[in-house]
Order: sequence, then C-alpha cells, then structure tokens
Amino acid sequence: MSVTDAVLPGCAAVALLVFAVRLAREPRRLGNAVWLGVALLLFGLWLLRAALHLEWLAPVLGGLVAAVAVLVAVVLPAALIGNGVRMVRREGRSLGNLLSFVLGVGLLVLEGLFFVPLGRWGSALVATAAVLACYFGFLFASLLGYSLLYGRLRRRTGVEAIIVLGCGLAGDRVTPLLAARLDRAIRLYSRETVPPLLVVSGGRGADETVTEAAAMREYLLSRGIPADRIRLEDRATTTEENLRFSAELLPEGVRPHRVLAVTSNYHVFRTAVECRRLGLPFDATGAPTARYFLPSALLREFAALILHYRRTTIAACALITGTGLALAIFA
Repeated sequence: MSVTDAVLPGCAAVALLVFAVRLAREPRRLGNAVWLGVALLLFGLWLLRAALHLEWLAPVLGGLVAAVAVLVAVVLPAALIGNGVRMVRREGRSLGNLLSFVLGVGLLVLEGLFFVPLGRWGSALVATAAVLACYFGFLFASLLGYSLLYGRLRRRTGVEAIIVLGCGLAGDRVTPLLAARLDRAIRLYSRETVPPLLVVSGGRGADETVTEAAAMREYLLSRGIPADRIRLEDRATTTEENLRFSAELLPEGVRPHRVLAVTSNYHVFRTAVECRRLGLPFDATGAPTARYFLPSALLREFAALILHYRRTTIAACALITGTGLALAIFA
C-alpha cells in the first residue's frame, strides 16, 4: 500500500469524525456542511483510486466519468436555463426568478471560452474562473447535502410554541407556498398533547392589502385553530426580523428550547443558522415546496448563506484568484 492509499482514507475518516462531533454539539453550524463535503470528497477520491487498480473496472469508470462530464457540462446548464424560463413564466420576471437562467448561461459561456484562443492571460483568467466555479459548486453541493440531512434530523416533542415565517401574499390571500407552511404548523400543533402557541410572523409588502400575519391568522382560524392560541407579529420583513420579533412575543412560561420555527424546506437550514446567529435556541422544520420552484429558491438560499460569511468568501476568492495570477506570471 502506498502512502497516498493510506493518507486519503485517514484524512477522510478524520474529516468525518470532526463532522460527527460538530453535528452532535451544534447541528445549526454552517461549517458542518463543509466538513461533510470534505469527508465525502476524500472518500470518493480514495474509492476512485482503489478502483483504478482493478483493470476490469477501468471501462466502467471511464463511462461513468464521461456520463458525469456530460451531465455537468450539458444537462445541468440546459436544465438551469429551462427552469429559469419556467420560473419567469409562472412567478414573474425578477432577479431572484432569473438566478437559475443566469447561472445556466454563465456555465455555457465559461465552457465555451475553453475552446477560444485567448492567449496566456486570457487562458489564466478562464482557468481561474473555472476553479472559482468548482469551489462554489463544492460549497453548494455540501450545503445542499447537509440541508437534506438537517431537515431529516429527529425533532423533539413537547413543542410549546411554533413560529410560522411569512413569505408573501397574493393581495390579501395566502399563497400556496405560505399555505404549505401553515398546514405544516397545524400538523405539528395537532400532534401535541398540550396545544402550543402559534406565532404568525410577517409584515405588509408594497403589493399587499393586509399584513402577512393577519392573512395567516385568518387561514388558521378557518382550519379550526382557537383564536387564543394565535399571536400576530406583523412588523417583520426579513427572516432575522421574523425570528427576533416573534421571540419578543413569547410568554415567559415558554421555554426557548421548546420553540420550533416553520418555514419552507429549502429555507430550513438558513433559518436554523439565523437562529444560532441571534442566540435563539429555536429549532427549524420545513414544509413541502413545488419542484419547479426549488432550483431558484436553493440558489437564493445559497447566496444568502454565503453573504453571512462574506469575509471567508472574499478571502477564498482572493486566494484562488491570486494563485491563478501568480501561476500565469511565473509559469
């Protein structure tokens, strides 16, 4: 066995151990996703290296690598562009709805630049952009994988309060996305022996005739939730304000670690990270979301999480760019 054959699984095991310890101590850390991604990447590289020693697997691996290359280079950009077009048709034209379209076009442009003679500096810039794309792709895949894992962690019972985060109205009506959150809260409410308090959180948008909280309260009342179990938080316009203002409305008898925030499934992990950042021991759970909506929504969540740690992001981008330029100068 070579040194590399021993180092890769050892490093992967260490990364997995670090991830497990961090997960047990605090599952709401963004760094958990990175450690999980590093562990899986190292294990994957080790398995690939081990498989290369088996001659009969070489054609299979070659076909697998080719299939992955086609998926990443062709299918993924096409799917993102198609999703962007569908989002605009169904949800309207906005920057958020165009994210998947812009990303898909950007990937195709980056790939096309590899076939254009750009000279030494142009090639260096394209290569650096490709490394940056791989870096953010790794982060996105890690966050997506960990978000799925976090969403399936077992939630404690004995919930004393449920905070439902608003997400916009259609005039004065609850949208399907918001209705899914409220239905999830109703199911959680119904399973408890002692009915928890429901806090509906959301202010009034520019195109809304009532506050989100008021519309959410009417929805809950129409489903049989008693009025005395509902509290309105009608000032919030961001996730941070949803959580902070709702926490202020909780009665003194409610134990903070028995509070659950309900949002959409794509928004669960960022909500949990925001709770930790605000020093709130709340947990978070998610409601189902239409499939066509998920790509753009996940990209928005990724961008928001990256902005939370913008210093680290800027430092990593500067390091990658500086290394690329240094190689172009001294190579």
